[in-house]
Amino acid sequence: MKRFFDFMSSLMGLIFLLPVFIVVVWVIKKDKGPVFFQQQRVGKYGKIFNIYKFRSMIIDADKLGAKVTASYDLRITRIGKLLRKTKIDELPQLFNVLMGDISLVGPRPEVPYYVAKWPDACKKTILSVKPGITDYATLYYNDEQAVLAKADDPEKAYLNEVMPHKLEMYKQYVKEQSFWLDIRIILATLLKMVGFGKKSQQGVVDVYDCYKINS
Repeated sequence: MKRFFDFMSSLMGLIFLLPVFIVVVWVIKKDKGPVFFQQQRVGKYGKIFNIYKFRSMIIDADKLGAKVTASYDLRITRIGKLLRKTKIDELPQLFNVLMGDISLVGPRPEVPYYVAKWPDACKKTILSVKPGITDYATLYYNDEQAVLAKADDPEKAYLNEVMPHKLEMYKQYVKEQSFWLDIRIILATLLKMVGFGKKSQQGVVDVYDCYKINS
């Protein structure tokens, strides 16, 4: 049922968002470089796949700095700032959903570098399900760049503070997952994208009491 829902929703989403894709592609093409950004991520059972996003940073940005991105990062292009703020850069991941790499809802797929640092117990639990575009952690850290920008060392802050918290939320989703929970998370995500939902000073969103995180 979940795969059928993912397939139909991503297909309809891609059709509905086609005008947005055309405009974004045109704007990005005005800058030199590829339209899409590809990066290896770890999927279900540890399978490696390429995730797709609209390019929001300079070419080879992943080779020129930290693996995490703060809001002040000079690698982010001018149009990239807008794409990231509105989350439009994430839309090409609907192709990943269509192909079955990820689901609409599930723990966010990480790069192999960070997954290698997860405790074995976390790997076993989190990688037992298909990753997704949105989940508890996506809603909680809806403005992760701003959170990391407050740290003296964004990479260290991510490893020691953000990542452990995300792992707990990933495990919580695996434990509580259901079709109706997915619907609530999708609705919460859509509302956040259009500017609704309460926001705390840390960039935390609370919509429909969609999650119950002990932070």
